[in-house]
Amino acid sequence: MRQACCDAFGFPLDFFARVAILSERTCRAHPHSTKRHTMSSSGPVLPQGAGYGVVVGIGLFFSAFMICLTAIQTRYTGFSPKSSEEFNSASRSVKPGLIASGIVSAWTWAATLLQSSAVAYQYGISGPWWYGAGATVQILLFAMLAAKLKMNAPHAHTWLEIVATRWGTTAHLVFMFFGLATNIIVSSMLILGGSATVASLTGMNTLAACFLIPLGVAIYVVVGGMRATLLCDYTHTTVLFAIIFTFVYTVYATSSKIGSFREMHALLTKAAAEAPVAGNAGGSYLTMRSKNGLIFGVINVIGNFATVFQDQAYWQRAIASRPATCVKAYLVGGLAWFAIPFMFSTTLGLAAVALRDDPAMMQLTPADVSAGLPASAAAAALLGKSGAAALLVVLFLAVTSATSAELIAVSAVLTYDVYKKYINPKATEAQILTVSHAMVALFAVVMGVLGLIFFYIGISMGWLYDFMGVVLGSAVAPIAACVTWKKANKWGCIFGAITGFCCGLMAWLVTTATLNGSNISVTTSGEYYSMLAGNLASIGVGAIITVVTSLIWPEDFNFDATRAINTPVLDTPEKDSRSSEEVDEKKRQSAEIAEEPVVSVDAAALEEARELDPAALRRSYTLAARASILLTLIMLIVIPFPLFGAQTVYGVRGLAAWVVIGMIWAFCSAIAVVLYPLYESRAALALIGRGIVKDIFKPGSGKFVGHAHAPSTAA
Repeated sequence: MRQACCDAFGFPLDFFARVAILSERTCRAHPHSTKRHTMSSSGPVLPQGAGYGVVVGIGLFFSAFMICLTAIQTRYTGFSPKSSEEFNSASRSVKPGLIASGIVSAWTWAATLLQSSAVAYQYGISGPWWYGAGATVQILLFAMLAAKLKMNAPHAHTWLEIVATRWGTTAHLVFMFFGLATNIIVSSMLILGGSATVASLTGMNTLAACFLIPLGVAIYVVVGGMRATLLCDYTHTTVLFAIIFTFVYTVYATSSKIGSFREMHALLTKAAAEAPVAGNAGGSYLTMRSKNGLIFGVINVIGNFATVFQDQAYWQRAIASRPATCVKAYLVGGLAWFAIPFMFSTTLGLAAVALRDDPAMMQLTPADVSAGLPASAAAAALLGKSGAAALLVVLFLAVTSATSAELIAVSAVLTYDVYKKYINPKATEAQILTVSHAMVALFAVVMGVLGLIFFYIGISMGWLYDFMGVVLGSAVAPIAACVTWKKANKWGCIFGAITGFCCGLMAWLVTTATLNGSNISVTTSGEYYSMLAGNLASIGVGAIITVVTSLIWPEDFNFDATRAINTPVLDTPEKDSRSSEEVDEKKRQSAEIAEEPVVSVDAAALEEARELDPAALRRSYTLAARASILLTLIMLIVIPFPLFGAQTVYGVRGLAAWVVIGMIWAFCSAIAVVLYPLYESRAALALIGRGIVKDIFKPGSGKFVGHAHAPSTAA
């Protein structure tokens, strides 16, 4: 199989099985060395009970933890997941810090850690940059779609509702295919990757793992809904940063094997002298001049657009966010996420290269590298079983966090775009909530079944991820145009999505046959240039047809119909008594955030209405457009290309500066998505704390009692 170039998604089936084989091989090669391996020669590194302990134990712990938090929320605030609006969209009242944390967690999949380290191992310091930047820009650019969502359809539950309202049933069904196909493929990779990880590392039964992983997640999603998902994302993000900092501190400060920038530089220089990197300046790992690294970056950038723009999970966070801070959440979340693959791979990926000659280090073959083994090999060589265990925990949390995002996303699509639209248009609140719960449970089972299907088929998850851009990329431009562009032509967008899909498949197959003498197989079709051709044709043809037809036959859609989707009727007693000047003044202050917390569904609805000032939303969109485009140019052009052209091979100081900048970025990211959410919720936390204290000293007195319909001025 070719070198995998998947992004933040699933990884090859035999990942930890290869860890077992490599560890056994290393043990036999160095029977008397004082090494620390992840596995014994007789089998998996950890006992089977550890696998069940992680999947069932940690899974049920988080379920119980989230259930407790939901109970506290219900008692001491006015938010209750018994409301369908709260269950599916967290009453559209979530603050930017928690949304940013949720974005980081949802975009940190198992292969974010594994494959980023693999490209660092292959290409040196350019790999972490192209991996991180290539998957960050989509989140930054999505800030524009999030702003347009709040402007043009502020009360929609799914992006498909906007398509249906603007273009009707045909377009709705066509784009539902692309949306659900994205969720299904992503979910399959999640469960398959997670089950393969646990099963191969601990010997746990794969069938059990495939169903137990989504089951534990489904429990707290059904009980707590969207807000519980975001709170779980926050806890996962906190653990993730703690483990990353542990590895960074070990590699660059305390390890007896490396322990300093100078030693890391010396070991990398030695490794390059023994085995120069093809396509790199001087064959060095310490340069941004990497031909293969650049090719990987191009594929990485293209392949991620379909995943972000068509996955309801990312729209769901925009829907749950407050209008005044939606753009801020996506910009902060995108920038914070960059630090995770960049710093993780700069640490463990480079450490795997530096420790090649260490007796405790597994000897990695090209197939092992494509399976994502450098991170686990380095972790085991540096910290032994504790390193392997830490990696297992963080990978499991990455899988479960993303699984929760997919469960609540698919539940929303099936509830609002299938059940309510085509089965029961007059569904009551109770019926919608019941169906939402049922869809979460149903899709949890479907995820397990899909994981097993792909497991027995034997297709690599890296292959499947790269292929996803071929079949789904054509719908990226039409979907973006539907939400943002009044001139977007209905039939042009539909035709563009379908034609791009067909052209992507044709380009992929023709390129494979041409480069391999008409030999088309899983291996040959998964090569770099075949997948690149298919991805480019799919997204390119879809975008060209969409833009050209919309310019030749433009529509003039004013978005009034989409703004009317699910418009709530607010019972505000003071509404009639306020003058128009007072109302305008309220709107002018809509972007201002006061310190009083929004603590009920009614208050959240009033707060949302206050913040939906067209002028303020236009300013938010302008900020999103300028900031996201500028940051995209900086990350993909301004920084990497001058460094690529310079052909500089960095010395000790250059490496130290590179790593220290990454450390500072990681610390700032942790502050933004771990500490800041606590700070911005301090008023709500104080309110809950007072309620708990009251209940302790006077049982029953701490329960939240809703106030009159006075609009809140808070975050």
